Amino acid sequence: MLKVALIATLVGVSSMAMADSFWNHNGSVMRLSADGNDRTLTYEKPSKTMRNAGVTSGTVLFDGQRNGNRYSGTARVFSKYCELPLEYRVSGTVKNEKTIVMTGKREVFAKGCKATGRYTTDKLTFTYIRSE
Repeated sequence: MLKVALIATLVGVSSMAMADSFWNHNGSVMRLSADGNDRTLTYEKPSKTMRNAGVTSGTVLFDGQRNGNRYSGTARVFSKYCELPLEYRVSGTVKNEKTIVMTGKREVFAKGCKATGRYTTDKLTFTYIRSE
């Protein structure tokens, strides 16, 4: 009987770990999908600003890995002036399983998608909303 209860608990835990969760990021609802250590954050409901930049539901903002409480991978910045998103490296931490904060340095682009030679540090903050 104890074995059955233990197996049922383990099955429940593993299915919870595989469930997608939803996070707020600058007024957009994001979907966090996990597959082992791999993580992907996609726009579920982009904010008006992001829709104006060409982002639609399913657009990938981040893909990378989670190791312990650390995230690292590739983020994207979107602009109505650039045909493709601009990619850059980010890393950060998970805080109390309710907040993910990542930072990364990227080049600034001007109208016409022209590189300016200037760089800025982006801070991406995701706040937990709910699980699926």
